[in-house]
Amino acid sequence: MNKPVAHDDRSDFKSGFVIIVGAPNVGKSTLLNRVLGEKISITSKKPQTTRNRILGVVHRPCSQMVFIDTPGIHRAENIFNIRIVGVALGAMGDADLILLMIDVTHPDPSSDAILLEALKKQNRPVILAVNKIDGVDKAKILEVIEEWAALYEFREVVPVSAKQGTQIDTLLEVMETALPHGPPYFPEDSITDIPERFIAAEMIREKVFRLTGQEIPYSIAVTVEVFSEDVNRGLVKIHASIHVERDSQKGIVIGNGGRKLKQIGEVARKDIERMLGSQVFLKLFVRVQKNWSKDTKALRQFGY
Repeated sequence: MNKPVAHDDRSDFKSGFVIIVGAPNVGKSTLLNRVLGEKISITSKKPQTTRNRILGVVHRPCSQMVFIDTPGIHRAENIFNIRIVGVALGAMGDADLILLMIDVTHPDPSSDAILLEALKKQNRPVILAVNKIDGVDKAKILEVIEEWAALYEFREVVPVSAKQGTQIDTLLEVMETALPHGPPYFPEDSITDIPERFIAAEMIREKVFRLTGQEIPYSIAVTVEVFSEDVNRGLVKIHASIHVERDSQKGIVIGNGGRKLKQIGEVARKDIERMLGSQVFLKLFVRVQKNWSKDTKALRQFGY
């Protein structure tokens, strides 16, 4: 972990690492982007969109919260998903505070059982965020809160809507009280330690998820081969490869006459330009790497 940076040594200042955990699709990445006010973690309606630990820093007058967004925890069977779930479970050991998120509209008993078992092994404060309250009535929210309060002794329970921003300020205040005293870990202008190159690859992967429907589930990875900046022209050149497991998937990503790949590139480029604050030239390639999600060498190559 990063060493704390210099500060004015106010004794009342708090800082710490907050691990966001939960089942797939409960809104962890949406929450992280909301509290940061910037998009660094990709989102989609498909489970397991997040595959790596994503770090985001929230600066407040009396505290600094270093959030870690983790992949959704579920009962994994294949080697790829086992590694992804291992990332999330392993992250809990680095936490000063654990933020457990649940989706009040769609319970996930299998994943919840794994989460509760993991939490019982941690000697850390846990706050429960009951997300997506904009989708149900108050009686349902209270019912779910009572069910979870009977299963685990949470420090606090906060109903929120990460998508709408409801009660997010309250959640931050509650988390701040649970943090230990200490100096900040990152400078005030930092919101993440993730390289722009990685975020660009993630934004491309998000667009593939969103624009290919159900045909392309989790059989894609994205690598960036070229990421160079032309300062004089104010232009960033990016060459990236979308890796799929079968020829049929390659055809779906490219689309008739290359239209789907062009659409993916156009939408991803706009997101990357917003992130970088400069013009981007984005060139995409689609490559077939047979059964990469079952190949330990390929998993290492793609950073999993």
